Amino acid sequence: MRRAIVTLELPPGMRLSEHEVALRYGVSRQPAREAMIALAKIGLVRVLPQRGTVVVKISTRQMMQVRFTREALETAIVRRACERFDPMIRSSLDSLIAAQRQAALDNDHASFEEHDERFHAALAAGADVELAWRAVIDVKCHMDRVCHLTLQDSTSMLKLIAQHEAIIAAVDARDADAADKAMRHHLTEILRSLPRVLADRADLFE
Repeated sequence: MRRAIVTLELPPGMRLSEHEVALRYGVSRQPAREAMIALAKIGLVRVLPQRGTVVVKISTRQMMQVRFTREALETAIVRRACERFDPMIRSSLDSLIAAQRQAALDNDHASFEEHDERFHAALAAGADVELAWRAVIDVKCHMDRVCHLTLQDSTSMLKLIAQHEAIIAAVDARDADAADKAMRHHLTEILRSLPRVLADRADLFE
């Protein structure tokens, strides 16, 4: 359900019922209820009196706070990565980049976003700070919905891949300042795209 909300398969404003969710995912009503409670805790759905549960609209304020949190944590992650990085995980980054590039060329948004998340998780794992990434995961869904809207075509995806490659190059060079700068540039891409997204899909936002 979280993934369906992030990709707008369950769009902002959509009403949800335990019965419909249970049917959709082939489960009983109890896990459907638990899923909706979990989603309410992270702010993706809201229970409205006499209206039931609805998918919340995208909040730019919340998205900006999440971006701030990600920047603080992920710049710290790449700085640590410049001090030490697991060589086995480093070798996996090239495969993740290759998989992202193929997904971009295929215009496969789902695969691209999956490999994007795996890339950021691998940076944290390689630097031996997986808990920092887990903290990001807890809040990043509010940024992910906007990110999903920015991936219009292969060009927009290839731009993000180039930014990933710049981060890796800085880590390989053990240049903490360059890695910090590359990560900040990467995480501000959403701000450069936000005006267009707001103009095109104002109906999805608060």
